[in-house]
Amino acid sequence: MKRILPALLIVTLAILACQLPGVTPLSTPKPASLPSTIPTLAPGSANPSTDGSLTTLYQRVLPGVVSIRTDTGQGSGFVYDAQGHIVTNQHVVDGASQVEIDFSSGYKAYGTVIGSDSDADLAIIKVDAPAEEIHPLSLGDSTTLQVGQPVVAIGNPFGLDGTMTLGIVSGLGRTQPSSQAAGGGFFSTADIIQTDAAINPGNSGGPLFNMNGEVVGINQSIRTTSFNEITGNAVNSGVGFSVSINLVKKIVPVLIRDGKYEYPFLGITSSSDLSLEEIEALGLTTYTGAYVLNVTLGGPADQAGVRAGSTPTRIEGLNAGGDLIIAFDGKPVTSFDKLLSYLLTTKSPGDTAVLTVLRDGKEMDITVKLGKRP
Repeated sequence: MKRILPALLIVTLAILACQLPGVTPLSTPKPASLPSTIPTLAPGSANPSTDGSLTTLYQRVLPGVVSIRTDTGQGSGFVYDAQGHIVTNQHVVDGASQVEIDFSSGYKAYGTVIGSDSDADLAIIKVDAPAEEIHPLSLGDSTTLQVGQPVVAIGNPFGLDGTMTLGIVSGLGRTQPSSQAAGGGFFSTADIIQTDAAINPGNSGGPLFNMNGEVVGINQSIRTTSFNEITGNAVNSGVGFSVSINLVKKIVPVLIRDGKYEYPFLGITSSSDLSLEEIEALGLTTYTGAYVLNVTLGGPADQAGVRAGSTPTRIEGLNAGGDLIIAFDGKPVTSFDKLLSYLLTTKSPGDTAVLTVLRDGKEMDITVKLGKRP
């Protein structure tokens, strides 16, 4: 059933885990399915535009989309580069002793998981296949996406390989809790794309495309209140989530090189959305920004002098007097979600970040050296 996500999130670079409150991963066991027999065009033979043919787009990108079978379930993925690296969700291959990659041509090969990150819910599979089967997909820029923009998902829902669905970008910069932090609370993930393109169990790890045939996200989970009475599988309710391709472009090369990814750590607790009553209780003069509720003792923000609220208000557990972060490296921060997105897509451990805060009604800059997520 649908559950409300926690309001308080710890700021770190940690991306979607595969089991989240109210969020259902999109992989599920399936029987063997027949190979796709849909004809394909050579990469580059067509260039669909925003008013171009969906059929042409499908034929051009399908060779780069794969179905993934394991001894524990099934999912989707796509060809990342000419070396045969396949990108998918970590939860698709988690615990699997055998991974099979099925190409749209009908060719099948075993693959080896060479890198994964449960926080990002990303995994890299290396497959040895003939060059004619390896069709890397073009990667887009998720910062150019706009709500209302059409997108398509291609994947393997319920074992139906090569399934294409059409929708729009329903929301941008979504945040959700990721792994649990030491001492309680959750690390957080951000820069997640929300879409109403139909995605269902088996779509996990498959690409979300813009109308130019560029991958702009990796379909990861859905929020739903509907479940199949026979199988127990979650049913699409028009609220799906995709890991943004800009996060993928930052994390995947490191996973290929090192097999793991380290996240930068800021060390504050904020709220994803303050109510008007909370804003009034805090005495804030602006409705936008990321209000600092707590600072991790000894963490980067604490060492830099970022201040958390300490004066009790009429709302239990809500303390006034904390810094309100209004900019990150000169970029406006209108919400905690926006702060997380900047942090996720632009920073690494050891980098510095300049936080512009409002403190006691005055604007000031604080330089923070980011740490490594504990």
